[in-house]
This record gives sequence, C-alpha cells and structure tokens, in this order.
Amino acid sequence: MLAPPSAGFRRLLPLLQPHRRSLVAGWLCTLVFVVCWPLLAWLAGQLIPAIGAGDFNRVLQVVGLALSVFLLQKLAQFGQDTLLADPALQVSQELRRRLFARLQRLEFGALEKLSSGDLTYRLTEDADRVGEVIYKTIQDTTPSALQLMVVFGYMVWLDWKLSVGTLLLAPLVAVLVSLFGARVMGAAERSQKQVSELAALLAEAIGGLPLVRAFAAEPWLQRRFDTEIDLHRRARYRTQQLLALQYPVVGFLEAAGILAVLLMGAARIQAGELTGQGFSSYVAALLMLIDPISHLTTNYNEFQQGQASLRRLRQIEQEAVEPPDRADARALGQVHGELVLEGVGFGYDPAQPVLQDLDLRIAPGQVVALVGPSGAGKSTLFSLLLRFNTAQRGRLLLDGQDLADLRAAELRRAVALVPQQSNVFSGTVAEAIAFGRPVSREQIRAAAQLANADGFIEALPGGYDSRVEERGSNFSGGQLQRLAIARAVLGDPAILLLDEATSALDAESEQAVQRGLDQAMAGRTVLVIAHRLSTVQEADRIVVLEQGRIVDQGSHDLLISRPGRYRDLCERQLIRGAS
Repeated sequence: MLAPPSAGFRRLLPLLQPHRRSLVAGWLCTLVFVVCWPLLAWLAGQLIPAIGAGDFNRVLQVVGLALSVFLLQKLAQFGQDTLLADPALQVSQELRRRLFARLQRLEFGALEKLSSGDLTYRLTEDADRVGEVIYKTIQDTTPSALQLMVVFGYMVWLDWKLSVGTLLLAPLVAVLVSLFGARVMGAAERSQKQVSELAALLAEAIGGLPLVRAFAAEPWLQRRFDTEIDLHRRARYRTQQLLALQYPVVGFLEAAGILAVLLMGAARIQAGELTGQGFSSYVAALLMLIDPISHLTTNYNEFQQGQASLRRLRQIEQEAVEPPDRADARALGQVHGELVLEGVGFGYDPAQPVLQDLDLRIAPGQVVALVGPSGAGKSTLFSLLLRFNTAQRGRLLLDGQDLADLRAAELRRAVALVPQQSNVFSGTVAEAIAFGRPVSREQIRAAAQLANADGFIEALPGGYDSRVEERGSNFSGGQLQRLAIARAVLGDPAILLLDEATSALDAESEQAVQRGLDQAMAGRTVLVIAHRLSTVQEADRIVVLEQGRIVDQGSHDLLISRPGRYRDLCERQLIRGAS
C-alpha cells in the first residue's frame, strides 16, 4: 500500500545526506539573500521622503546603500542557486538510478504487466518532474517561504495592527491555493496516465508499422492515435484550465489585499499612529511579498503534480522483485552440464500449474529437444533453468547441486540463452557481443567465428567497430541471430538454451545460422525449444510436453515409429517418415 502523499517526498530526504556541505553553504547564501529584503524595504522608506523633500544628497546616499545591498543580495542569490542546484539534481539522478536498478530486478510476471511505453514515461518524464520539484523546493520554495517570514516580521515590527489586518487575508488565499492544488493533482494524475498510454501506443505503432502497412490498417491506427491524442489534450487542458482559473482568482485577492492595506494605512496616518516614512517602508515590504507568494503558489501546483509523478514512480517500488541469493548460496565451480529434474512443479498462479511432476535427466553434452503445443510449459522450463522463477515443488539440479542453492549470477554465466527474437543492443558489433563483459577482442572474434558470424562482420566497413543501430535495424535477421549466438557462447557456457532460434528466418539465413548453432552446440548440454519439428530430428532425445507434463520421450525414429502425440505433430507438419 502506498504511503500518504505528504510522506512521499520525505522519504527522499535521506538522499540529501551526502550533500550536507553544499546544502549548508547554499542555505547560508539563502539567509543573506533573505535578510537583504527588509533592508531594502527600510531603504525604500528612507528614499521616498528624501525624494519628496528634494534632498538630493540624501537620495544619493540611500541609492548607493541600496545598490550595495542589491549587489550583495544578487551575489548571495547566485551562490544559493548554484550551490543548491547540484544536490537537487544529484537526488533526481540517484532516484532514477535506483528505480532503473529495481526495474532490472523485477519479477518477470510484474514486468509483463507494465508496458514499455509506460515504463519509459515514468523513468523519464515522471522522474524529471520529481527532480524538478526537489530542485524548486530546495532552491526556490524554501527561500520564498523564508522571505515571506522575514519580510512579514519586519512589517509586524513597523505596525503590528496593520499587519494583523493584512494577515486576515492570508487564510483565504491559502484555502484557495489548497483547493486548487488538490484539483490540479487529480488532473495531473489523469494527464500523466494519458501520456503513458499515448507513449505505449507510439511504441507499438513504431515497432509495428510494417505490419500496419501490410494489412493496409493505417486508417485504423490513425483513428486510435487521434483518439489517444484527443484524450491527452483534454486531460492536459483540464489541468491548464484549473491553473488559468487559479492565477487570476489569487491575483485578484492579492490586489484587493494591497488596496485594503493602502486604505488602512491612510487611516492610520490620518490618526497619527503611523508616519509617512514608516508607511512607505511598509508598502515596499508588502510589495516584496507578492513575488514569493506567486512563487509559492506556482511551486505548490508543481508540487502536487510532482506528487502524482512520485506516486507513479513508487508503484514500481511496490512490484515484487526477484528474490536475492540465499545467505549460504554456494559458488558453482566447474560445470559439467548434467541437468536433473525431480518432481518439478510450477505455476504463475498456484491454482493453475504450468508444470507438473516433471522428472528428467539430461547427461552432459546431450542435445534434448522440447516439443509440444503452445502453453505446454517449454518456455516456463527455460525460465526455471535460468532461475527467473523458482520451482514451487521438486528440485532442479545442475551437476547434483540444487539451482536454488547457487548464486544466480554464476548460474546464468553457465547457462546461456539464444532467444527466438534476437534483441541485440545498440553500440558497436564488438560491444553487442561482449554485452558488458570484460573480454578481449580475440575472445569476441573467437565467439563470432564459433557462431559463423566472423565472415559478415569482417565484410562490414568498420568490422567489429561497425555500429549496430537501435533494434539492429541495419542488420538482417540471420545476422542478428548469429550475433546473438556469439553473445551466448562468449562466456563458454556449459549449457545452451535455444528458443526457436531459426524459426523466423528464411531458408538461406537459416542455413547460415544453423551452421553457427552446430558449431556452438559442440561439447555442450543443449536444450532446444522447437515448434518446427524438422529442426530437431537429429537431437539425442526429444521430450514431448503437454499441459505441463512429459507425455513421451525418445529419439525421432523411436517416437515417429509408434502412435502418440509426437507422431501426430509430425503428420500435421508433413514430416517425412510419418506413416
């Protein structure tokens, strides 16, 4: 459950602790900046009568003092803004860094609930808005509040009765600002939700434009986009409408308040209870309250919008993360590649198991194909082997050690995945293969040669330093898949998981990729997910899964020679040898 909104930003205060020195120096500058305001108000009270009396020497003297105070104040303001800006920006950066780190540790079930467009918006726009609120709170809101207190204190010292009359107007302004702020926060949340949905649609649309054109569905997509941007416009307009109404209402009250003060001041001068010089200083001080009140009003609205953004960011914190290694987790050591499943059961919803009572032994160096209809549990078994999820019943053993007892990072270095869709990160070709691992260029080249990728890489204008664009758009599907294979075998894993690694390729590309796979598979334990059964006929063993259970297993020749689920699948795909 989320904490109350007011508690949200307080939880970020510990992030300011490392920046105490800059904050103290900045707030000392703020103190000097604020103290200058009553001095300037007092000088204004001295200046106006001197001008009225035609005392030019006195005017010069007061103007010189005022310029000195202004110079000191502006130097203090520069120090305040520069010294306080860095801690605020550091907090914003640390917040975004922590959120991204948590995002990388989210359970995959939680990740699947969140759209990429929405997550992108939260980690960019929402995080920026929260950072802006932190910055303005430190650098603007606090000085403005101090300015209000100091200047109003000076006004009380000048004439407390007049100040009491002035103060009576403040609660009305505060109530209005609070009411508007609550409405602005609600409108901002709705607006941010619409922006997230628009970002999600854009991500889908940009990635699916070829498909849209193939189906001549541009009018349908345009209508969806038009609807989303219209909803976004309405949500943003509602927020702007509330702000547009607030400023004139509060501004009118401020103007009415100033006029009321002028009337009360005139009455007190006439009664002999206040001098003209004192009233001049009082009015100057009163005018000095307008700017901080305006800043506080604006910042309060932004604070409310920041609350909405912080709430959305904190929703990421509420999602379940991958459990950490046990305190007594063991090092993996030398891996031979024997896999054993003992009564393994798992379900994303415990009431609906995906895998049930799996018993399987895979010898080191064996190639085992997993076949069966969609939803049979093949990909879920891969997620258990990579410990993306943990078995709820039974055990998975690697060389006799329970996967749950091992360090996850070491396990994942020993078990490499080649996914169906090659997700190759942008950067150079060498960086895409290395994938953040500290390896030499010779190791990268050896992995590429093993994946049958060295030839096309060397033919590129920049070789291994050629650029891989976003989503690998400047490479063919077969080339990307071979880069993915090179990335997988670079760490010399003992176990290789192939998830339909050639299913999306044309015949020529598939042949090149298959050569790379054959080389990469040599001497490793390999599990292959395949829907196209023609690609797994040479496997040492084929395991047939259905509704989370192993219903049959054996070689291709054995399984196709007898009635059963595998033979049925082969007949549907016109595999030769089926009777």
